[in-house]
Amino acid sequence: MTALGGAAGYYYHNSEKSIKKDIPQKEKAIDYEKIYKEIADMLEDEDYDDGSYGPVLFRLSWHCSGTYDKKTDTGGSNGATMRFLPESGHGANKGLDVARNLLDKVHAKHPEISYGDLWTLGGVCAVQEMGGPTIPWRPGREDALTAKQCTPDGRLPDGMKKQDHIREIFYRMGFNDQEIVALVGGHTVGRCHLDRSGFEGPWNEAPTIFDNEYFTALVEREWVKKQLPSGIWQWVAKENPDVMMLPAEIYMYNDKEFRKYFELYAKDQDKFFEDFAKAYKKLIELGVHFKDGDKEYKFKTVNV
Repeated sequence: MTALGGAAGYYYHNSEKSIKKDIPQKEKAIDYEKIYKEIADMLEDEDYDDGSYGPVLFRLSWHCSGTYDKKTDTGGSNGATMRFLPESGHGANKGLDVARNLLDKVHAKHPEISYGDLWTLGGVCAVQEMGGPTIPWRPGREDALTAKQCTPDGRLPDGMKKQDHIREIFYRMGFNDQEIVALVGGHTVGRCHLDRSGFEGPWNEAPTIFDNEYFTALVEREWVKKQLPSGIWQWVAKENPDVMMLPAEIYMYNDKEFRKYFELYAKDQDKFFEDFAKAYKKLIELGVHFKDGDKEYKFKTVNV
């Protein structure tokens, strides 16, 4: 966590001379509740996408965390290395400058918070303010000073690939099949953009509401292939071709081990919320070396 440096000087006077002393300045206390509220108040914007920055803030928190490799203990939200090239230019991170630039406004007012803490707090705020579960969150991420800690391209999931690829990506971070499906359920908010991922459209008709509609849509609807101007293809709902699914998601649904969790969460939103909250908290803490006694926060929603 970034501390405000500097020292306060004072003069100690004795009978012979004045001796300048430097004493460390206390680290400025960070008001995370205030920062959460400031982020919440910035989310709604009718001129952006579907009227909310919530989905793109959630995506930023996911992508800055989902680069973790448990074998090498590299990547993850610690470091906030997406501030640097080449990571900020990775294909999977296209469009996330929108979220980073938005949160830069908060950081300008609160420079004592690390970017890693700010980006993950932004994701927590987005999930909760869009109607999702309460996500316990704690600070403690320390920002990298250079691009040396940037992770190689290819650590995030590829939406065109099959379920084996998805398992490889998530197992590398330490997740099991149930946690994978819970995290994929985050696609209940947001949309794809042709100029970013090459895919196009939302996963359901209410892309700024965090619920289990992603699962009910996937399980209950009929899906057909659609070729895209970008040269790739995706699945679209037969009754509403504006709603889409990634090839990887249908591959996952057709896998018997994954399918049981898709069907479970389609039937039980409370169970989805419970499992998502645990898996997402785990995701945004990967690679972070917290100190004993670090406080855990549970923020109250502001605008829901």
